[in-house]
Amino acid sequence: MDALTCFGLFAVTAMLVTYALEAQSSWWVLGFAGACLLGSAYGFLQGAWPFGLVEAVWSLVALFRWSRRRH
Repeated sequence: MDALTCFGLFAVTAMLVTYALEAQSSWWVLGFAGACLLGSAYGFLQGAWPFGLVEAVWSLVALFRWSRRRH
């Protein structure tokens, strides 16, 4: 398995774990936003720009949700 594939596997696994734990704390929502950014980077690095773009948007949505949950 090459480094890019390992990075993608890490990003998607982080997204799954942080999403599953979002109800525990708003910090998991922030973690999900970060994991989405990693997924976005993976998409762009892989050459799948639509995936990278959608993951970037998901990251913004998660940041908005994190901001609302904190206040």
